[in-house]
Amino acid sequence: MRVGQADIDRLEGVIAALRARDYREGGGSCRELLQVLEPYGAALRRGMMSEPLARRLAGVVADLHNLRGWTEFDSGRPVRAERHFRCALELAAEAGDDDLLANIRYRLGRMYLHHRSPAEALEQFAQGQLAARRAGRPLSQAILSANEAWAYALLGDVRQALDKLSVAPEQFADSAGDAVPSWSAFFTANDLAAMIGTVRTELARLVDVRHCREAIPALTRAIDGYGPDMMRSRSLTMIWLAVDHALEGDLDRAAEVGLAAMEIADGIRSARTRDRLKPLSESVRKRVGDINARDILDRIATFRASA
Repeated sequence: MRVGQADIDRLEGVIAALRARDYREGGGSCRELLQVLEPYGAALRRGMMSEPLARRLAGVVADLHNLRGWTEFDSGRPVRAERHFRCALELAAEAGDDDLLANIRYRLGRMYLHHRSPAEALEQFAQGQLAARRAGRPLSQAILSANEAWAYALLGDVRQALDKLSVAPEQFADSAGDAVPSWSAFFTANDLAAMIGTVRTELARLVDVRHCREAIPALTRAIDGYGPDMMRSRSLTMIWLAVDHALEGDLDRAAEVGLAAMEIADGIRSARTRDRLKPLSESVRKRVGDINARDILDRIATFRASA
């Protein structure tokens, strides 16, 4: 079988479309489609083509595994996810694509963050930063810096968290006008605001509730900016906002935002939205004497059971 540019373009286009679906509807909405697509990518690699095309195809198939790993992670299957991320790393190295390598390291680190392994996450982010610098991609550096800040927040290291958080907006500004590959196109000003709010929320939960003052406006900006193409991010960010309101003792607002987030999450096939409700439960449980607290906890329990 002879493989041409059009074959690779077609595969790349399908991956981009499925990534957009993942953002809208969650990893569970496209995980099986990617499973079907994977043998097609493998078959193309067995075909005849020039060396430059072979290298490009290796990068496209690497991104296929990158997205497959992400959807497995989002569906609550971390072991399968890691297997695909590791395969993606090998193929991206073969393709010589440092920016893709940086993105895969970011996503692997995010999985460790989600499962509360910040030290392991920081190792991945550090390797990702090296690749992003080699690629000369400030956007990828911004993504990784913001996530390094999150990892340091989980470790309770306020100084390091805020140092990394201050660098990310500068790197993001430096990326203006750059061509953006599909794997990093999600990181807009909205996502940067969401990350600032996320880091501040974690610091409020783990170190000092006064960080809510910075978290709430940043999360609100992100939520207002997310459209129907980013429904999972909107739901996840709204849950963090509900956490901040609960930490500040405003359970009326926490209930309003939290229940709205669950309504959105109900239409998304993502285990992460269910998992994100755990810190909300923990924050609300501190005020269990309030009738609103009992109502939120009952609704969370019902949602997680049905999911």
